[in-house]
Amino acid sequence: MKGYVKFIDGLPLILKVILALPGLDGIFYGIYRIAKGRVIIGILWIILGFAILWIIDIITIILNGKVTVLT
Repeated sequence: MKGYVKFIDGLPLILKVILALPGLDGIFYGIYRIAKGRVIIGILWIILGFAILWIIDIITIILNGKVTVLT
């Protein structure tokens, strides 16, 4: 799973933003959170990420270059 975290962290900014769009965010960043050891948060992100939580990821990616909320 550490390989997945390194892969996502190594992506260019534009690809990180694309992966944070609704529908994709729950899957990619939900698994990202699970890989970082936040299992419950990752599962919640997979379920709720497509509805509202993707906005949080896009904002943190644009401001910080990576997902920083609840990771």
